[in-house]
Amino acid sequence: MKLITKVVLKNFKKFAAYEVDFVEGLNILVGDNEAGKSSLLLAIELALSGSRSKVESIGFQALFNNAVIDAFLKGEKKLDKLPILVVELYLSEQGKPQLNGNANSKGMTCDGLRMTCEPMDEHSRHIAEVLADPDLNFPFEYYAVKFVTFSREAYSGYDKFLRHVAIDSAQIGNEYASRAYTKSIYDAQSAPAERSMRENQYRKHKSLFVDESLADLNKTLEDYQFDVRTGAKSNLESDLIIKEGGIPLDSRGRGRQCFVKTEFALRGAKVERALDIVLLEEPENHLSHSSMRKLIARMAESKDRQVIIATHSSLVAARLDLRKAILMDGVSTKPATLADLPETTAAFFMKAPDNNILEFALSERTLLVEGDAEFILLEALYGKHSGSSLAKDRVHVISVGGTSFKRYLDLAKSLKIRTAVVRDNDRRYEANCVAPYENYAGLGHVAVFADKDETRWTFEVCFYQDNRVVCDEIFAAKRKKLTVEDYMIENKAEAALALLEKKGEAVVAPAYLQEAIAWIRK
Repeated sequence: MKLITKVVLKNFKKFAAYEVDFVEGLNILVGDNEAGKSSLLLAIELALSGSRSKVESIGFQALFNNAVIDAFLKGEKKLDKLPILVVELYLSEQGKPQLNGNANSKGMTCDGLRMTCEPMDEHSRHIAEVLADPDLNFPFEYYAVKFVTFSREAYSGYDKFLRHVAIDSAQIGNEYASRAYTKSIYDAQSAPAERSMRENQYRKHKSLFVDESLADLNKTLEDYQFDVRTGAKSNLESDLIIKEGGIPLDSRGRGRQCFVKTEFALRGAKVERALDIVLLEEPENHLSHSSMRKLIARMAESKDRQVIIATHSSLVAARLDLRKAILMDGVSTKPATLADLPETTAAFFMKAPDNNILEFALSERTLLVEGDAEFILLEALYGKHSGSSLAKDRVHVISVGGTSFKRYLDLAKSLKIRTAVVRDNDRRYEANCVAPYENYAGLGHVAVFADKDETRWTFEVCFYQDNRVVCDEIFAAKRKKLTVEDYMIENKAEAALALLEKKGEAVVAPAYLQEAIAWIRK
């Protein structure tokens, strides 16, 4: 299989320096907004394309790391210190000598592609004049993009070392993006000789149309004649469209376009023509829940190509196997991964109901609670007992089922996330709150909190006993059969909402929850 094994970036967009490893099959980029997922996909696409015009249309100023440019302009501003933008794609062995060499930042002898944006030597005098300007003026106009293999041979868009397609759901309605997609798919589905033959036939039929259909009209004109467009911007590939059920794909809804374009890119083709790399930007956009599940199933089945996905969706990340996740935090020079996550935990999240797995994986501090009542009341209780707020302290609260705690702690163990488990003792403190978590006891960033009194077996019992006056005031008058405590146990969410709305400022948290709040803030 042809694939990218590593990407190294220098001075590209938000990355002053960045390195990420990829594996065969699926690679799932996850991270908050501005973490750099889209930038990483763009870097890969530009280096694979070998297209100067594509880079120049974006502009060097938009591609360079702003902080690096600012630092240079505020420094010595010398010609030999001008920053260079670098994108390196380290590839699996391709069997092509022109790809193999050590022209890369690591000095490794391997197959690869290198894109740089650097100053042009022939314009050194002009660059020096710009740098001598007292104003903060960077010489972007005297930069050029270069594409070379690791053997130092130049390459361009005509050299298809790896067949690839990039699909950005945000650009689904963009005509240029649609044409680029169609061309990539067409190139993957047909051999070069076949494309040349079809192009020749297409041009021939255009000439016939002019000679036969326009001839009579042109005879009536003296000084002017009608013709049809020819050239690079009006050829077979630019005029091709994709239809589904006889309807042009661009006439479908955005959701259907997203689904079909992704599914079409992932489907099998003749081995010698199949796509090697598929880059997907937030494939969940515009899709209904059912369509997303169908597309996830299709992505999971794609075994014969490398797929790199950027997503915000817990459903996508979990269903496609969390061990394939690459977590980008926007700060580190290398992302974290979940490759060492236990197989049973990865399988659990693949089959579990929808969850907040990415919210947890991208958090710094997390309180895991067992039920709706704790979740509803926790923000008010946290503020009361900490004098701060969840948002200010960057603490996430996630409600999970009691049987799921250990699965989340496996994630916490891998990612070093400070995690407090807040749970009921269910009348067996040692058996339910100590023994199951022995494997995590030595981790300084994981702790379990529960009431040790087994008569206080659930949150509602603890809460009622510690807030008896307030709870009786709100609920006692309406009770006919159930006690207030039993009512709160039977109607957990409703009781919590009523308490929050009517007496949120007056209630106090049980002692074990106060301990959890104090611990998570350390």
